[in-house]
Amino acid sequence: MTPQLQGILAMVGACTIWGLSPIYYKLLAHVPPLELLAHRTFWSLVVFAGLLTLQGRLGRLRAALSSVRAAGIVGFAALMISANWFLFIYSVQIDHVTETSLGYYMFPLVAVVLGVIVLGERLAPLQWLAVGLAALGVAQLAWGLGAAPWISLCIAMTFGMYGLVKKRLQVGAVVSVTAEVLLLSPLALGWLALLHSDGQGVFGGDAATTGLLVLSGLLTALPLILFSFAAQRVNMATVGLLQYLNPTLQFFCAVVIFGELITPWHMIAFGLIWVALALYSATSLSQERARRRRAMTS
Repeated sequence: MTPQLQGILAMVGACTIWGLSPIYYKLLAHVPPLELLAHRTFWSLVVFAGLLTLQGRLGRLRAALSSVRAAGIVGFAALMISANWFLFIYSVQIDHVTETSLGYYMFPLVAVVLGVIVLGERLAPLQWLAVGLAALGVAQLAWGLGAAPWISLCIAMTFGMYGLVKKRLQVGAVVSVTAEVLLLSPLALGWLALLHSDGQGVFGGDAATTGLLVLSGLLTALPLILFSFAAQRVNMATVGLLQYLNPTLQFFCAVVIFGELITPWHMIAFGLIWVALALYSATSLSQERARRRRAMTS
């Protein structure tokens, strides 16, 4: 098996886990969102720290938090990913997985806009058209439903900001996310301690719930590890295309498994965003091929 094929399979595995994770979190719908987020944060730290220990890389956490600036960047990333996780958990519990799917479809286009605003990146005309179509889709959905799809927008924005700030970190993906959950864990443990002191905590109440809460750490860590493995072996254009498997499977969960209501306004919005993503992906692939040709002739 070639390294590229290994990377593609790893990326498919990561996106499949992410895409089907609403089924897992639906099993924990009886756990309050903040409590579930606290457990996900703490058990993720256990898994990530354990992995770094086995790899002999635990000491690299110092580099991620070596200065006030670095700690500030990690802290902001931790805030963004924590908000993203909370919105995802909350949307599953209130039967709005359709909105999470829409948010993750919107994320690449939001990331492009953030790149233009913050990093001064330039877009090709077709990429601007893609951004415009996505904005039109969101606008007509807000008009049709009488309210903006706030969960979708916030999921796309928090994940976009998370990706943007991660560009400023000089450590690997696993090390940086370990540092993020390390900063969040005192808050998570404090919240859990408060709940259990009042007799409200669910951990330890029954074996099934307790086991699922513990496994939420592995469910968080495994796809990120697969993603990091894939990113080292597959070009970013391919990674970007394969990432659409995640919201596609979330959409499948919402409509087929959970039976969520899909209005005509939703279908128009999804249609416009799918066209936008097709235009954006085609342009990105064309640019990638052009870069390769220049590299071969230089």
